[in-house]
This record gives sequence, structure tokens and C-alpha cells, in this order.
Amino acid sequence: MQKFLLVNLNNTSTKLGLADEKELLAKKVILTRGLSMPAVRRAIRRWTFDHVLVGSVVPKKTAVFRNLFGNGMLEVTPNLDLGVGIDFSEPEGIGADRLSNAVGVTTRYGSPAIVVDFGTALTFDIISSEGVYEGGVIAPGLGAMTDYLYQRTALLPKIDLEEPVSVIGKTTKDAMLAGAIYGYRGLVRQIVTEIVAKLEGKVRIIATGSYANLIAAKLPELQIVDLDLTLEGLRVIALRNFPS
Repeated sequence: MQKFLLVNLNNTSTKLGLADEKELLAKKVILTRGLSMPAVRRAIRRWTFDHVLVGSVVPKKTAVFRNLFGNGMLEVTPNLDLGVGIDFSEPEGIGADRLSNAVGVTTRYGSPAIVVDFGTALTFDIISSEGVYEGGVIAPGLGAMTDYLYQRTALLPKIDLEEPVSVIGKTTKDAMLAGAIYGYRGLVRQIVTEIVAKLEGKVRIIATGSYANLIAAKLPELQIVDLDLTLEGLRVIALRNFPS
């Protein structure tokens, strides 16, 4: 049975997955700012695999994997056999993570579907009932929003994101948490509501990414949290594009 090294290279973190033809077997995470050939070698030193698939939205860092694996590496683009259609005016502009999410959600949960990915940016990707990627929505990520307050104000502190004690903050930190978490849930709820109104059939809404569990905890619109969805999409793409 073939094994694959799967790479989900994003702005904040890079997730490495070891998978076979049936499932994800193991995963590691490297902060993207510290991504280097030695760091990757350390992370995968006990893994054996036949093929390498990289889905990257950070072109400068993709070179780390090109230097390690050369022509044996395949990169995710809309030109691969994805198993889903694409109805988008600029297919080359779709991030590899978003393509992988579309493949992963269609394979695991069917369609129509919405993937809400809580990464450095907040993305919503829509797959129609016919299994076609229709486009999406991009908004600032939760971490980026709170970091901006800290960076652009003199008195507001840097905070760690967690569930607020109350919507009415009794300290500056609690007030910032309430604004971030309750405000973000409102943002997600409104966008999801607007998208669902445009789709036909029972829509599956899947959350993934760093803050998926935190936001979904009190947002019933997010039906399922699947933190491995992007890697699952990469696994399916690998199966469809590497010779058996």
C-alpha cells in the first residue's frame, strides 16, 4: 500500500501528515516562520513514504520542500485531478488549502457544503449540490483582528483567545475577549446564513482550522468540527494524482 507525505503550508503553521490509501496515520506541526529543511527532516525522520504532495499558500517557503524532494514532489493546483468541478473566474487564485478543503468535505460529508476555515484568514468555501466549487468569502482571521488591536492601540494588551466570562467585560481583557469571540460568532453566523440562502438542498457546514473548536462551541450553525479536513483533502488528491 502506498504512503504519502502531505504538506499543508499556511501563513502561520505548516501541518505535515503521513497517510496511506485509506487514512491519515500521523501528523506534525511546524510554525511556518521557523520552517526549514532541518526542521522538516527532524519532523519526518521516522516516516517512510512513496510520494510527496504539497499544498502551499506561502510561495517563498515552498522552496524548502522543492529543495528536499525535487521533481518527486507534486504541488496542489486547480489543474490536478481533484474530483470536484470549479466554477470560478480565476482558478489559479484559489489557495491550495481551499481546494483541499473542497475535496475533503465532498469526500467525507458530501455536498452541498460550506467549509469555514479559521486560519490566519477566515475563509468560507462553497461546494454546490453538483459537487462544484462555487467560490467563497474571505475575512480577517480571529488572531489577526485581536493582534491588530494590540499593535495599533497604546493601552490595550495582547490577549490569549478563550471563551469570555460574560458578554459584559469587567476587565479590559474580558471586554476584548467578549468583542472578539461574540463578535466573531456574529460574523460567522451572518455569512453562513447568507450563503445557505443561495444553495439548494440540505447544506453541510464544516468548521476547521485553529479556532474552529472555540468558535463552534456556542455556534450551532457550525455542525461539525473536523481539524483534519485539509489533510484529508490532500490525501484524496494524492490518491487521484499519483500512479498506483
